[in-house]
Amino acid sequence: MTISTPTNPRKTAWAWVVGTFFGSGLLKPGPGTYGSVLAVLIWRLLAFFLDLTRPQLALLTLVLAILATVIGIPAATRVARESGSKDPQMVVIDEAAGQWVALLFAAPIWKHYVLALVLFRLFDILKPPPVRQLEHLPEGTGIMADDLMAGVYAVICFVLIAHFAFPNF
Repeated sequence: MTISTPTNPRKTAWAWVVGTFFGSGLLKPGPGTYGSVLAVLIWRLLAFFLDLTRPQLALLTLVLAILATVIGIPAATRVARESGSKDPQMVVIDEAAGQWVALLFAAPIWKHYVLALVLFRLFDILKPPPVRQLEHLPEGTGIMADDLMAGVYAVICFVLIAHFAFPNF
């Protein structure tokens, strides 16, 4: 199924829904932040409604990150091709995947998920090595890989900060 618009006659519907992470990537300014916030909201709602233990929540979070990556790579590739941009700002499924990596060891309490959100956005924006270099991988792989690495940096920092800042982490 494709969506037809006057500016782009062919859009693959599933890829645009996934790539823009349900349209959050179309919001301005800062579509990446909207994608990250939506990922946190989905994570928090799942934690609340499913009433999971911390290990169960960590496993669910890992599954979300893996699914977003596996589906996100082809979606990001297709949206990039159809939009004519190497790394279109509207593609934010990569932010969702990276954000879920950053949340791997978080508890569903606001201090944890806000810290994970801030750390992920910081590393996603600053792009320390090798985050920036991973952008050079081809198509959807490069679009996704840099945010996954930013998520890895964020989760490492989160664990270190949480260990010292939050009693009974």
